[in-house]
Amino acid sequence: MISIENLHKNYGKVEAVKGVSLEIESGEMFGLIGPDGAGKTTIIRTMCGLINPTKGTVKLLGKDIQKHRKEIQRNIGYLSQIFSLYGDLTIEENIEFFANIHNITDYNEREEELLTFTNLLKFKDRLANNLSGGMKQKLALACSLIHKPKILFLDEPTTGVDPVSRRDFWKILADLKRDGITIVLTTPYLDEAERCTRVALMDKGKILDLDTPEKLKSRNIGEIIEIITTDIRNSYRIIKENFSFDVQLFGDRLNVVVDNRDSDLERINNVLEENGIRITDRRIISPTLENIFINVLQKVS
Repeated sequence: MISIENLHKNYGKVEAVKGVSLEIESGEMFGLIGPDGAGKTTIIRTMCGLINPTKGTVKLLGKDIQKHRKEIQRNIGYLSQIFSLYGDLTIEENIEFFANIHNITDYNEREEELLTFTNLLKFKDRLANNLSGGMKQKLALACSLIHKPKILFLDEPTTGVDPVSRRDFWKILADLKRDGITIVLTTPYLDEAERCTRVALMDKGKILDLDTPEKLKSRNIGEIIEIITTDIRNSYRIIKENFSFDVQLFGDRLNVVVDNRDSDLERINNVLEENGIRITDRRIISPTLENIFINVLQKVS
């Protein structure tokens, strides 16, 4: 469905994308994961034909995006990071506007289907400016689907959206995937990335690793001990200063990657006690995608 070969994109002296190659199959939900500046949005915008690559080829539906831009764009939908619909139009008017852009005249049935699908039907007369963040994203999604695209691009679709709306949005995406639409998305939320069929872990314009979430999480990075202490932030600092362990701080707990759970935990406990800190809880946990990603980043930094 999508084929990218040796993609480079420069903005002056800044190399935003550095030789990315990948293939995305029909019906996949493919995630581009990485920190700000990793090149995710640049790749999305290049696949949509909104910007041209500096070097390399991008093919969608078997055709080069630079040579068949208009034809390809009729078969794709795009939801950008920033809400870009018209705030002074109602939900219904925004959908009608995008239907007209795509030269779709008989869209009433499709419109009602999308409004029902996104739970916006009873709000169709409400101005877009008066919608919550989650409802705005659902409206943007409905507008990007009005012309029945074969590929849907979503650039951080749930950023700034409340947890309940995030959950509802992902239910909608799961239904779209079951309908056979190929979905390519970026997200800063690694718990969301675990719902993808495959993910590419990116940093500084390069793909560091690419696989299914399950296979990525099966990477051998050592044993992970989750620790809660009486002073979590100082615990983080002390462990970082005294050991070479991979230490990650998650709210009120630490994840420490060790080689030997018993001996290494005893060493950690001794150093913390010397600094007046007590471990109140500990357990061995399975690695998350976030653990894997941070481990990969640390290896290349």
